[in-house]
Amino acid sequence: MPMSSRSTEHTRAYRQRLRAAGSEEVLLQLPRATVAMLDAIKERQGLRNRSQALLQLIEQKGAGAQQMT
Repeated sequence: MPMSSRSTEHTRAYRQRLRAAGSEEVLLQLPRATVAMLDAIKERQGLRNRSQALLQLIEQKGAGAQQMT
């Protein structure tokens, strides 16, 4: 079923705002255990969403890799 033009315009505007803010939307397929881990991090850290939890893990990994070099 095709999306309505209003919905398409809304999605396009949303993605433009993301890009203007220096972000990009990405769809991932992850095992349920990984999603559960992201949810646990989100709850522990009081984060708003899984994206913030994933970004936190990536940044920690990057900081660890920089310390090793």
